Parts: sequence; C-alpha cells; structure tokens
Amino acid sequence: MEKSTTSSHHHPVLSQNRSNATIWVGHLPADPQDHLAGQTFLAPTSGVLDNIQVHMNAVQQPGRVILSLHPFDPAGQIWGAPIAESMLEVASADHGNWIRFALADVRLDAGSGYGFRLFSPDAMVGIGEGVSGNTDPFSGREWNAEAPDQAGRFFSYFSLAFRVEMRD
Repeated sequence: MEKSTTSSHHHPVLSQNRSNATIWVGHLPADPQDHLAGQTFLAPTSGVLDNIQVHMNAVQQPGRVILSLHPFDPAGQIWGAPIAESMLEVASADHGNWIRFALADVRLDAGSGYGFRLFSPDAMVGIGEGVSGNTDPFSGREWNAEAPDQAGRFFSYFSLAFRVEMRD
C-alpha cells in the first residue's frame, strides 16, 4: 500500500497496485446471482475526493459498472449510507486498464473509514485484486456479496487493486 502527499490539481493519496488474482463483479443473463465487490480504507489525509480507480483484469460482458462510496466503521464492519456514486460504461477495450470513477465533491477526513462497492446490473467484469498469504497484509478489507442488501464477507488477505485521488 502506497501513500502520497505530493500536491497537484489532483493526486493519488492511496493505492494498492498488486493484482495477482481476479474477483468478478456483475451479472450474466444465465446466472441469477449478482456479484458485488468492495474495498474499505482509512483516509490518509483530509481533502476533497476526485476519483477512485480500479484495475479491470477482464471484461466478460460489457455494460454498466456502478461505484458507490460509503462511510465505513472498521471496528463494527458497518457500511454507512452512500455519500457518492459514479457509473461507467465498460467496454471490451477496457480489459487490462485502470478505469476511473469520477466522484462529486466529497470531503474525506484523515483517519476516518470509508469504503466503495462495485455493482453491475448487466456487465460481468473481473476486477484486479491482490492476494497475500500473510494474515493482515493490507490496511483495508476487501468485501464481497451476492446481493446489494447482503452484509457480505470481509477479507484481510485480499485487497482490490485500487487508487484514491484527491484534489487540493
């Protein structure tokens, strides 16, 4: 996990670039089950969030991918109500690329817990994730579920490949 405090119009403040596995997000017509994924993190600095990026390992079926940002209580593993949302049309050409979800002006506070969830009603995409054999190698938790209203499961030894960028 890398942290940066360099100044520019928008700059990365948190990134986890390891991608040695894939987690699937979305819904295939032949599969009645939804697949959601998410990631929690602590904001390393205060500022206005500009975007969140995830690494697109695969695009099985193009379509809409929706990212929602939530406050997150790491002690209780409780998601708050969404505070921002962004939707992208993902194409087959996005395979192997970082995709950027621009978000409305949301202020993040240093040391506070946040998380984002990825959902798709019509696409099936593989998001990059880092996997480690260590017990607690990542600072946040990866999350997955089979329905938007499920509590889901949290994992300390998995982390989505993601970047958080803020504006000055």
